Amino acid sequence: MPVKKKTPTPKSAEKRVPKASPTQMDKNGQTARRMPAAVKNTAAAAPPAPDRSQMDSFQEGMRLFHARQFQQARELFLAATKGPDRAVSHRAGLHASMCERRLDSPGVVLNTPEDHYNYAVTLINSRDLAAAQKHLRTALDADSGADHVLYALAACQGLAGDLPGAYENLKRAIDLQPRNRLAARQDPDFAALVDQPAFARLLYPDKKY
Repeated sequence: MPVKKKTPTPKSAEKRVPKASPTQMDKNGQTARRMPAAVKNTAAAAPPAPDRSQMDSFQEGMRLFHARQFQQARELFLAATKGPDRAVSHRAGLHASMCERRLDSPGVVLNTPEDHYNYAVTLINSRDLAAAQKHLRTALDADSGADHVLYALAACQGLAGDLPGAYENLKRAIDLQPRNRLAARQDPDFAALVDQPAFARLLYPDKKY
């Protein structure tokens, strides 16, 4: 049988072997491999480690902010804006601006019990509960039978965790004005108290327990 000749492979079909990438020699004379670009980029993109001092400044600033010590709080918030955590920096910047507005605004002038009540409501909404209670008690000192003030005080105490005080003042508010019972049923500030047996009986006296 005659031997078949091999068909020569066209040059264009030959596999080209890529040339080896140049290598570098380390100081010991060993070949050092180059890090792929993708690996380098991944290492560069790694998030920075959390800066504890930045969070400490922000948290202490929040404590002073709620204590209405706006000048000291502003300084700590500004320090927190310079840390590596962008989310904390953003929040710190917002609170620093809030401190500046509080420092620039004139003092609140409260002349009547209703002024103290209205101001207390804004404090409750911002969850400055200790200051809100002071203004509500000032309003009650002038008019102990103001059911809407007692109602607000009960809500404030409930949010602050003072359940006995909240129950006592809500009951007084309902005794003075029964429609406060329905208002409390629909008020989200009292939602967490409805599961308490005493509050449930106060708000739903017709139910059998």
